[in-house]
Amino acid sequence: MEGGASAFARLKAAWGRARERWWVRWGVDLVVFALLLSAVAAWQARNLPGAGTPAPDFSYQTLAGDTVRLDSLRGKPVVLAFWAPWCGVCGAESSNLSQLRRLAGDSAHVVSVAVAYDDEEAVRRFAREHAVDYPVLLGDDAIQSAFRVNTFPTVFFLSKEGRVERAAVGYTTLAGLSWRLLL
Repeated sequence: MEGGASAFARLKAAWGRARERWWVRWGVDLVVFALLLSAVAAWQARNLPGAGTPAPDFSYQTLAGDTVRLDSLRGKPVVLAFWAPWCGVCGAESSNLSQLRRLAGDSAHVVSVAVAYDDEEAVRRFAREHAVDYPVLLGDDAIQSAFRVNTFPTVFFLSKEGRVERAAVGYTTLAGLSWRLLL
């Protein structure tokens, strides 16, 4: 029993010496932070359609009056962002989606779906105020329910075949959007 306590004491002392180095402290803190962030992200996305699930089919009009169907987006990866005009976080994320659209160019579709709005003018106002330059679909409760979205913003990353590959709930940086698109 004493040998186990001695080994523990030596391990504790070695750990104490290692923690005196700044790069060990920062490295451990960053790993713990990344694990915590990953756990929160997984918990937030727990009720969303899982990876490999076919994305629910849809056909909705854009603010410009065009009709967009999910099958018309096949052949390229799709970033499908759900938002609400009253959502401040959605407004903060909208510039990241615009930048992603410019970075992705013709290699991916970046499309958003406005839901949980009172009238179309609220959606138009949001798009104007946030200089939205990607297609905005006028969604409804049916698409929100089909994708099981109950938090805004929620972004889905679809394969070129129209399957859900991953999802992100809450604010996502340009780096986070780009990384998820490239995976």
